[in-house]
Amino acid sequence: MTLSQILTPQIEKAVSALFGVTIDKIEFQATRREFEGDITMVIFPLLKLIKSNPVELGNKIGTYLVENVAEVEKFNVVSGFLNIVISDKYYLDFFANTRGIENFGFVSPKENEKAILVEYSSPNTNKPLHLGHVRNNLLGYSVAEIIKASGKKVYKTQIINDRGIHICKSMLAWEKFGNNETPETSKMKGDKLVGKYYVEFDKAYKSQINELMQQGKSEDEAKKQAPIIVEAQEMLQKWEAGDEQVMNLWRMMNQWVYAGFAETYKNLGVDFDSYYYESNTYLLGKDVVEQGLEKGVFYKKTDGSVWIDLTEDGLDEKLVLRSDGTSVYMTQDIGTAIQRVKDLSDVGGMVYTVGNEQDYHFKVLFLILKKLGYDWAQNLFHLSYGMVDLPSGKMKSREGTVVDADDLMEDMTETAKSISEELGKLDHYSEEEKAKLYKTIGLGALKYYILKVDPKKRILFNPEESVDFAGNTGPFIQYTYARIQSIIRKADFDYFSTMTSISLHEKEKELLKQMETFPEIIQNAAQNFSPALIANYTYELVREYNSFYQAVPILGSDNFDEKVFRVQLSKKVADIIASAFSLLGIDVPERM
Repeated sequence: MTLSQILTPQIEKAVSALFGVTIDKIEFQATRREFEGDITMVIFPLLKLIKSNPVELGNKIGTYLVENVAEVEKFNVVSGFLNIVISDKYYLDFFANTRGIENFGFVSPKENEKAILVEYSSPNTNKPLHLGHVRNNLLGYSVAEIIKASGKKVYKTQIINDRGIHICKSMLAWEKFGNNETPETSKMKGDKLVGKYYVEFDKAYKSQINELMQQGKSEDEAKKQAPIIVEAQEMLQKWEAGDEQVMNLWRMMNQWVYAGFAETYKNLGVDFDSYYYESNTYLLGKDVVEQGLEKGVFYKKTDGSVWIDLTEDGLDEKLVLRSDGTSVYMTQDIGTAIQRVKDLSDVGGMVYTVGNEQDYHFKVLFLILKKLGYDWAQNLFHLSYGMVDLPSGKMKSREGTVVDADDLMEDMTETAKSISEELGKLDHYSEEEKAKLYKTIGLGALKYYILKVDPKKRILFNPEESVDFAGNTGPFIQYTYARIQSIIRKADFDYFSTMTSISLHEKEKELLKQMETFPEIIQNAAQNFSPALIANYTYELVREYNSFYQAVPILGSDNFDEKVFRVQLSKKVADIIASAFSLLGIDVPERM
């Protein structure tokens, strides 16, 4: 149990015994550093129920706690705040009870509890993954791991956008300009090769638009009449008709892309339990629209199109089926959500990791599913996130100016190499060990920099800044982990031996207080779908450890029990760092 869980019923008893009043809620906060105490109770809310001044009230409750609660050693009152000092024994007992627990704070899934499906990545097959996809993947993967650690079963999935005019653009450009080029003949990853032809299409399209405009056409006319866009539209019609030649080309180029994606996902350290393809799902949802018409959820206009009126819910009217009977994205998303629950009968909620430009779309989607009567629709969440910018500006995929995910990971590894070599601490490493370490540091820097920020906020990503070995960065935390491993390697005694009673140094106590909150942080991060809570907790833990490291001797202590305890404490901190970083998809190095 946490301190607040231990103290809450005791304070309720105190208030009842002293004042004959029942209270519903007790507000706790961390004690400010300038005051003595481990946890602080806010007195002010009680003044509505009890006629007293806050200091007198605090003193009476504090005295009761000291006399009746074993964990409470002493107290002080500052204005309307009761600062409670907890005994060393409480913290030593906490440490003894958790020392041998692997993945402290992680909870096993309960039997028969509904699972959560987390969707992320969801790329188009006309281009490689870019920096925006990196944030999407890191967020989705981390949120899935955090939810799993909080005690729920999780499925990771994505829907691949493998159909539509944008896919046909790459296919047509390859037919026209590719000379049968393949990933093997070009020595290019398949997704990059296909992306190359998406850019080629755009160049040819712009050139044709300019030619037509010079011939007197308006810009709108030129965009519609450019021969290459007309051909792309014809190709899409052939795809929808199942034309064998077009389908074979589509399958071949998609396989190139899937192989490229798989390599990127592996390097990024993310995975999936299932895949959905828009080519299989784009017709889903039409039957649901028919059912919704019968129930009165949707209505039909005179032109035959089907809509839903959400104006009473503060939204607007939304098209769900065109007058020609074809679906829109909303129809597909309705059908896909329902299909997923059919495929995975234990799913009771879903998390969609999609950029904030789709906020409105998901409000409408979730509301429609609720109105259709699906109980699991109450447990749908849009993990909305802001864009990632670089100092050089925004990305444009059609013009080939995107920040490629593979190139970014490679650049991060090179940045880590450059900074590590400047620090000059790797002389005893083999070249293979160096290469592995550079990748661990570089990817750790990238992931931490992105995940430490609240998902809703836009990020300006600075690669150099992210690989700093000081401050709130991945490498700083990794370095502390490696430092602890060095301490453990140097401990030439049995540091698992049983200790006699010891008195805690204030830095040890502060560290234990920080460690104790980790399970609560995991639960909060899961409830808020926020890896940033895990990242910033880990940074605060590491800061606390480094303060402890500077203040007290560890291996140099003259007291054997102190030395044993401090090595054990260091090891537990390292274990929590490794566990926390695993939730962020970040590796930790044994040496650095």
